[in-house]
Formats: sequence, structure tokens, C-alpha cells
Amino acid sequence: MEEFLTAHFWLAVGQIIMIDILLGGDNAVVIALACRQLPPNLRIKGILWGTAGAIVLRVILIAFALTLLQIPYLKIVGAVLLLWIGVKLLAPQDEGEHSNIQASDKLWAAVKTVIVADLVMSIDNVVAIAGAATGAGGRHQLPLVIFGLAVSIPIIIWGSQLVLKLMDRFPLIIAVGGMLLGWIAGTMAHSDPAVQGLIPQSGVWSYSMGAAGAVLVFLIGALLKRRVQPAQ
Repeated sequence: MEEFLTAHFWLAVGQIIMIDILLGGDNAVVIALACRQLPPNLRIKGILWGTAGAIVLRVILIAFALTLLQIPYLKIVGAVLLLWIGVKLLAPQDEGEHSNIQASDKLWAAVKTVIVADLVMSIDNVVAIAGAATGAGGRHQLPLVIFGLAVSIPIIIWGSQLVLKLMDRFPLIIAVGGMLLGWIAGTMAHSDPAVQGLIPQSGVWSYSMGAAGAVLVFLIGALLKRRVQPAQ
């Protein structure tokens, strides 16, 4: 019980909520597109059931990820993937990537579309949230994940439009989110079992590698933006 009152626990909760908001915008769009042809009286049911199914599936995937991250070198692989996700978050996005989402006027067909699409798109959320949870340490990583996702669900469902508008108005939010993923990547690589005998396992080293990951994501993202914008 004491672990639930530590700063590490609540910092990880905050990271999970921010990750799910930043990377969950796509999920909100998928839910809206899949349920748009449902009758008005079924639309809320489609959104709730689809979201519930997607979240349960994601918790199962994250549970596997938390176990797999104990294998040597897999945290390093996950850290590299997280760096790429952070850079992708900062780089200009393709506007037409959701054009292939099929709407349905049948409740369970729409729910199935939401769950399948979320499964395909969940790799970034799963790796990022698992990385944030491992930073909390202790034996309560999965309850931490479930708690963080539970808090973020209503934000995604009912607040997604507000969040998207805030991101458009204050691009700094996206930059901070991308750097957060870089930070998690650095600290996750530092805790990999394969490097524990090579790099001192002190807080200073963990923070230094986290800061290096955050700066790396920011610099690569800024460079890609600079290269793309003049061509547009």
C-alpha cells in the first residue's frame, strides 16, 4: 500500500495519462468514424462498448509487455521504438491516414471496427505506457497501468476535441509530450538488465539518460519539421 503513496507512483500515473491523451487522439477519431452511421440511440452504446473492449485488449497487451521488458535487451529495443514514436509525434502528420476506417449502421459491427483498429494502432501506446510503468518500480505496475488508463478514458471520449484544439493552439504541449517519450526511452534503456553491469545504476545516470533521450527527440523532430515545411 505504501508504494501507492510514493512520488514515483504518481509521477508514473501522470506520465501514463499524458501519453494516452497525446497518443489517444487517433483512437478518438477512429471511434467517431466507426460509429458515425449508427442510429443516434445506439451511438453512445457503440462508443462505450468499443472503448471498453479496446481498453481491456490494451491492458492485456501491456501486461505481456511488462513481462517481456524483463528480458535483457528488450528494454533497449523498446527505448529505440519510443524514440521513434516521440519523433513521429513531433514530425508533420499525414492527414489522410484514417480514410480507410469503415463505418457501420450495426452496433456490434461498429464495436468490432473500433477494437480491431485500436489493436492495430496500439503499439505506440502499449510500449510508451509499459515504459512509464516500469519507471515506477515495485510490484504494482499493472494496477498502475489500469488506473492511468481508467483516468484517461473519459478525457479521450469526452475531452478529445478540447485536447486537440489545445494542441493546435499550444504546439508546446506536443513538444513536451514528444520529449516525455524520449525521457521514458532513456530511463528505460538505463534499467535494461543487459546494461546494469556496464552503466552505474544511480539516479544521476538515469536522469542523464532520460534528459539525453528528451533532447534527442526534440532535435530530430525540429530537424524533420525544418526539412518538410519549406517543401510544403
